[in-house]
Amino acid sequence: MRIVIADDHPLFRMGLRYALAAQGFEVVGEAADGVEAVVRCLELRPDVALMDVKMPRQDGISACAELVARLPDVVVILLTTFGEPAIVSAARRAGARGFLSKETQPAELAEAVARIVGDPERDWLPAVALPQFTPRETDVLNLLLEGLSNKQIASRLGISPDTVKDYVSSVLGKLEVSDRMGALRRSRELGLR
Repeated sequence: MRIVIADDHPLFRMGLRYALAAQGFEVVGEAADGVEAVVRCLELRPDVALMDVKMPRQDGISACAELVARLPDVVVILLTTFGEPAIVSAARRAGARGFLSKETQPAELAEAVARIVGDPERDWLPAVALPQFTPRETDVLNLLLEGLSNKQIASRLGISPDTVKDYVSSVLGKLEVSDRMGALRRSRELGLR
C-alpha cells in the first residue's frame, strides 16, 4: 500500500514514516501542508493520503475535499488531536474515509489504515453526537436560521417574544455558541442546515 503523509511537523512525519514502514507500508511522499499534499498526491497517485487536520496554507479538511474531487480512488484518512464534532462533521462532508487520533499507537495505526482501505463501503469516522432539541426548539432553530428576529419568530409560532428569547438561549447553549451567526455556522458544521 502506497502512502503520502502530510503534517506540518517534520518529526511527526518521520515517526509516521518509520512506524508505517515497520508494518510493511510504502511511504512514497511527504508534505508539510495541504497545498503540498494535493500536489504530491497528484504526482505520486498513492493509495492513501494520511493528513493532519491543522496545517498551514491549506488545512487537511479542504485538502481532503480537493483530493476526493480530483483523485477519487485515493483514500483520505485524517489525523488529529482534535475530535470535536464540528471537525468530524467537516471531515465527513469533505469525503474523508477515516479519522484517527494522533495518540494512536504505531501498530494500531497500521491496522486502522489497513481496515479503512480494506472496507471501502464503510465510513470509519466517529459518530457525531448531535444536540437533542425539543420539537419547539427545532422550530425556533429553523426560523432563527432563516434570519427571523425574535419578534418575527414569536409571531410565526404564536408565542411571546420572551418565550422565544428563552428558546433561542436554550438552542444556542445546546449548539455551544454565543450568537446567531455562531448558530448558523455550527448548524452547517453539524449538517443540520
